[in-house]
Amino acid sequence: MAQLPVSPSRPSPRRPGASRKVSAYERLKQAIMSGELSPGEPLIELALAEWCNVSRTPIREALTRLEQDGLVQRNERGLLVRESSPEEILDIYDTRIALESKAAAVAAERRTSIDLVAMRRAAEHAQRADATDPQTLAETNREFHRTVWRASRNESLIDLLERLNLHLGRYPATTLAYPGRHDASHVEHQDLVEAIAARDPETASAVATRHFTAARDIRLRLWESE
Repeated sequence: MAQLPVSPSRPSPRRPGASRKVSAYERLKQAIMSGELSPGEPLIELALAEWCNVSRTPIREALTRLEQDGLVQRNERGLLVRESSPEEILDIYDTRIALESKAAAVAAERRTSIDLVAMRRAAEHAQRADATDPQTLAETNREFHRTVWRASRNESLIDLLERLNLHLGRYPATTLAYPGRHDASHVEHQDLVEAIAARDPETASAVATRHFTAARDIRLRLWESE
């Protein structure tokens, strides 16, 4: 970790005035979610302060927030990037399946015609995404699911799902890059939209459960192959 400021494999921090200044919290969160700071890596305040070109105070505040987010953990050696495990993947996806299925069911009850337009546009956007660009696949997929969340009009549920996304973000490889998953996912998105359009909460919940169960199983395969 002490080599962070001079390591050629790590980009230099943004200089003030070059572009919008990124907070230490956002910088470190993005580094963790992208894998730039790897699981199990120690987080040393002084080295991070030099890397981010800030004092130790914002680094200390950022690490406190990241610990609250569950992205870093504390052990006898201090703070380190939270490590991944198949058990954690199962925990995250079991929680996600429960929340996403609930969001889909509530969206089927509360959606408006404008919500349906947004969902269909987002589904098509995700379907047209470049299959060779994992980042775009992941971003367009997240935006589709956010249209479902917003249609639920349940702010507490949306907040929980956004927080869960932080944990999923520590697994940067997208399940949509898995052979055949992109096309299968599009069919499931379409099924989900139609169930919500029909105001059928039971079917919407079942489709969401099937969709995220498939994603969980692929995620486990990806972890095992690393």
